[in-house]
Amino acid sequence: MRSYETTHPWITFQFDLRKISYKLWLKLGEVQSKSEHLAGVPLRPSTARRLHQVYLAKGAAATTAIEGNTLSEKEVLDFLDGKLKVSPTKEYLVQEVENIINACNLIAKNAFEETSPVISVEEIKQYNRFVLDKLKLEDNITPGGIRTYSVGVARYKAAPFEDCEYLLTQLCNWINKDFPSSGETKTAFGVLKAVITHLYFAWIHPFGDGNGRTARLLEFRILLEAGIPPAAAHLLSNHYNQTRQEYYRQLENASKSGGDITPFIEYAVNGFVEGLREQISVIRDQQWSVTWRNYVHETFKDKNSNADIRRRHLVLDLSAHKDFVPISKVKELSPRVAVNYSGKSDMTLSRDINELVQMNLIERSTKGIRAKQEIILAFLPPAKIN
Repeated sequence: MRSYETTHPWITFQFDLRKISYKLWLKLGEVQSKSEHLAGVPLRPSTARRLHQVYLAKGAAATTAIEGNTLSEKEVLDFLDGKLKVSPTKEYLVQEVENIINACNLIAKNAFEETSPVISVEEIKQYNRFVLDKLKLEDNITPGGIRTYSVGVARYKAAPFEDCEYLLTQLCNWINKDFPSSGETKTAFGVLKAVITHLYFAWIHPFGDGNGRTARLLEFRILLEAGIPPAAAHLLSNHYNQTRQEYYRQLENASKSGGDITPFIEYAVNGFVEGLREQISVIRDQQWSVTWRNYVHETFKDKNSNADIRRRHLVLDLSAHKDFVPISKVKELSPRVAVNYSGKSDMTLSRDINELVQMNLIERSTKGIRAKQEIILAFLPPAKIN
């Protein structure tokens, strides 16, 4: 008998799918459906690249913030843009983030090149090396090296160090064999696999440092191989960070309950679904904006007078505001609108507004004017537009 069988009897490498409620299966189906929708969304290359950067920044900031890194999402995005400057005392924070970004990019590259989906102990060790690269560590910590001493996280005592290598091997054997990697349910089962792997890895806690970040990299890899788009594969890390106290509570309860992992899965999947809904909303707004601008330009096709150009600029810059803009503030919408109406009378502005109302591009009320961007949402009734 191995030590962990006495100290951690809940580590069984088994999960009864009959414990999953129909509500959780529905949520997993929604994850699969929304992931397929995201993967097929057409975006301008520049827009797609920016969204990738934004969610990579969110994911890297989140997975390091859980471990105490204080860089904000904006600072991580500035780092990706080559604009971040920090004092020497904070350089290690940047290094932690850079390590996660480099690891995520390499994992994504390998996933797209369709390398073997089989996960090995050596690959997991390599992920830990990525996480701890160039960081100052305690003398007893070796990046990628299995710990040789007992550790605990808060009130949780990790699996016995003498069993860690064995347990990692068993974990790899289990997830490589017992979770479908193809077929219609590939994504749904891939999400289950990712979350369960994360939890089991946290229980084993095989390394001296960087276990949480390594677990989330492993989860990220499994999600990509399950068909989750890269931008969405960062959403679980973001969810764990945004609900950090609940994250640790769910981790603790999973072991204290004797290995009932269903509540942790439900917590993770519910957060994933919320993140996907929000992400689809962001992308929908991007598409809406692009389509609306194209529609405005098409409407003004072959209209090249100074008045036409002025009106086109007015409606396009008005589109940046969701609410009505008071007439008195219209000339301050943007620098180019201010230039266009410099020296022009209020009568000229009034004529332009009336013309745009006639063209059905803007709406006028006692509150002011607003762009009627909803007219291009062909299949939604007005009451559903927000």
